[in-house]
Amino acid sequence: MDKILKFSQNTFSSLSIRNYRLYFFGQAISLSGTWMQTIAQGWLVLQITNSGTQLGIVVALQFLPLLLLGPLGGLFADRHNKRRILFYTHIGFGLVTLFLSILVLSGTIQLWELYLFSLIFGIGRVFDNPARQTFVTEMVGNTHLKNAVSLDATVNSMARAIGPSISGILIVSVGIGFCFLINALSFFIAVFFVYLMRSSELFTTKPVAKRPGELAEGFRYVCETPLIRNMLIMMALVGTFVYEFQVSLPIFAQKTFLGDAASYAWLMSALGVGSVLGGLYAAGRSKIAPQQLLFFLFFSAASLLAAASMPTLELAAIALVIAGFFTVNATSLANTIIQLESVPSMRGRVMALWSMAMLGSTPIGGPIVGFFGEYGGGRWGVAIGGFAALSAAIFGWITLRQKSEASIPESVRVAANVATGEHAKPA
Repeated sequence: MDKILKFSQNTFSSLSIRNYRLYFFGQAISLSGTWMQTIAQGWLVLQITNSGTQLGIVVALQFLPLLLLGPLGGLFADRHNKRRILFYTHIGFGLVTLFLSILVLSGTIQLWELYLFSLIFGIGRVFDNPARQTFVTEMVGNTHLKNAVSLDATVNSMARAIGPSISGILIVSVGIGFCFLINALSFFIAVFFVYLMRSSELFTTKPVAKRPGELAEGFRYVCETPLIRNMLIMMALVGTFVYEFQVSLPIFAQKTFLGDAASYAWLMSALGVGSVLGGLYAAGRSKIAPQQLLFFLFFSAASLLAAASMPTLELAAIALVIAGFFTVNATSLANTIIQLESVPSMRGRVMALWSMAMLGSTPIGGPIVGFFGEYGGGRWGVAIGGFAALSAAIFGWITLRQKSEASIPESVRVAANVATGEHAKPA
């Protein structure tokens, strides 16, 4: 009983911090709306075009700006107030989504407009993603960073379980446009939660002064830090081909199992349920080590390949629950290690490269997965993700095998950051 109580306290320790608690619940609402829109948009593209390649292009346009401009967003986050960045990006997302919902509800939406809106969302993510990643540290400090990153992954996984379930019901009952409308409302709710935060309780990082060569300095820092560099390469493989579920799963549901939007929502929800369980497990872990990442990547690969080979939708959903558990553990662990390894003044630029690896790589992987899903069969879109996870695990085994098996002591990282002023009095 004591062990269970201790695990529970460790799992939710970051929620004792008021600012993070507001952020957590605001993101839970906003991300649920975002996943509702993800399901609706994917199915809308298939309704308009019946093309997996076109679906891949629409998804890719959401992340193309991250691939091209990601480092600039990280530099912007290092120079400016991260809470203020999140406040304005969420307002922008809400207004754009509201206009999109009007077009969908009126029945006038066209494919080129979906292209345009996807690109606008992508530009917003250039600034939102690195600010959101690094703002977690400013809310909880390094002491609770591992737990907060894991809970952050968990809330996204919860949204991936809840949002698709609701969207599937809405699409078959009242229409696809209401998914976009509710998402617009969810952004404004998140803005309100950010507004309620107390600036005096943040561990604010001193902004980086503007000077020449800052982008090159960020790239050089990553290249000269082997653990960060190798982790980013591994996560680029994962981001490019594993996390293409917005493309692979609707094709998988439609072409392999002859399903509808509810079938797609069910597969995405199954993945989300597994991710929630995995995120809670990750949040309760007291120790982290780079070698653990190899274990999670290997079983991510095995479960995705199993899902791709399942004969029925129900069995595929069960395999995706397992895949969700291992993939979220892999990504949250890599995220935590990279943030703890990064010096505070570089963290925004490093996490921008993380966003490029995990999200900015979608313009490359999305059309490829969509093409194979359309012409090779829906199973191939999921299987490609499994092979990519296996490749990342092999690369990690080669580059990390000489590392010590001992866990990274967080106290060492905290002490190092105290020396650099990271844990000065919250301001």
